[in-house]
Amino acid sequence: MTFLPSLLGGALVALILRDIFHTLFHPAGQGGLSRLILVGTWRTARRLGGPRRLAELAGPLGLVAVIAAWFGGVVLGGALVYWPHMPDAFSYAAGLRPAARDDFLDAVYLSLTTTTTLGFGDIVPTAGWLRAAAPLQAMIGFTLLTAAVSWVLQVYPALNRRRTLATRLTALERSGVHDALRDADSPVAALLLQELAGRVAQARVDLTQYAETYYFRAEDPRSSLPAALPYALDLAGIGERSQRGDLRWAAATLACALADLTELVGRQFLGIEGSVEEVLAAYAADHGESALLERHSDEPGDVG
Repeated sequence: MTFLPSLLGGALVALILRDIFHTLFHPAGQGGLSRLILVGTWRTARRLGGPRRLAELAGPLGLVAVIAAWFGGVVLGGALVYWPHMPDAFSYAAGLRPAARDDFLDAVYLSLTTTTTLGFGDIVPTAGWLRAAAPLQAMIGFTLLTAAVSWVLQVYPALNRRRTLATRLTALERSGVHDALRDADSPVAALLLQELAGRVAQARVDLTQYAETYYFRAEDPRSSLPAALPYALDLAGIGERSQRGDLRWAAATLACALADLTELVGRQFLGIEGSVEEVLAAYAADHGESALLERHSDEPGDVG
């Protein structure tokens, strides 16, 4: 039974490493633990602070909570590995009584200093396999720190791209582009819709690779993608009824990009199936935004 806690500790560390891999390195995955924490933080924030106020902090708080859970899991796992073998398999610095250093708190202390690579050296493993386990844990701790920093540096550029698209759509709406698009007799209109289609496709890729960005709510409604996407739907509907072939083709491309994005959002984050309009409305509601799908007198085209 001496090795049972050590086996449990090793299994816990392995589960944390698996979660880190699926969250940070898998091209289309998200670890089960990280997803559970992010979703829980998002729902708790919306329940306590409403869909607008505290939800703006749900994303950053979720990232911090996930990183803390990873770090805590590695520390706890290491402590379970060391604890059954204390004090006999360790050497203690002068002034420390080994007989008094066999409780779980000392194992947590050793695991914590090893994970953070502080290495005070007051408690040193002497058993062969433990002398290999301690540096391995230190390497895992250093890797975890590096991965956490890289994660944050990857998430915020994706958020910037999403907010740039939302701001672009908001500016187009305020400038009345939808009215000009109805009578457009220039290839510029088709180029505009093609550009928007590319940006929407990029937003889908970002949500696939960085699913945690879904739980970041924009403070400014003008940079909120859930609030701005219905306008892209309007533009696609107007373009599909144009007499110009290039504009209809560009509008169809935008419509397909919107359908792909809403399919991902509905399946992975909202757990619903429906038309593009229905998913967009649910997406906006989940982020505390009002999805005004009928902003103009014209009915949007069929993009679903």
